[in-house]
Amino acid sequence: MIEGMKPFVMTDACPCGRLHQKKLLAYGACCGRWLETDAPAPDAESLMRSRYCAFVLDRETYLLKTWHPSQRPANVAFEPGVKWLGLEVRSHTVQDATHAQVEFVARQKPAVGAAVRLHERSRFVLDNGAWLYVDGDAL
Repeated sequence: MIEGMKPFVMTDACPCGRLHQKKLLAYGACCGRWLETDAPAPDAESLMRSRYCAFVLDRETYLLKTWHPSQRPANVAFEPGVKWLGLEVRSHTVQDATHAQVEFVARQKPAVGAAVRLHERSRFVLDNGAWLYVDGDAL
């Protein structure tokens, strides 16, 4: 494990909360397939879910790798003590073969203060066979 990364067991329920037949998918059968390998996520929703997991697990390298170069920051700062409370994907809209949007609500509890909801419509682009996060609008 790389220093600073939170450990996660491949058989534990995936933090993104994706269900299959009304059961939570295991991390290794869900977002772990992309976070723990070089395989790209197959669609914008899967990438968005895996990026949520990357925030939960402090995976800066993955976040930067999956951020479109036109908008990619130099680094990602993780707030110490944040507890991620869940993800709700509200919609996944395929606009054309290389563009998609995902609307989601992510909830977190900072170390100090009240819980926060991030409601965003994110834009994704397929670039050289890999979906990348471009940017989003807060809703």
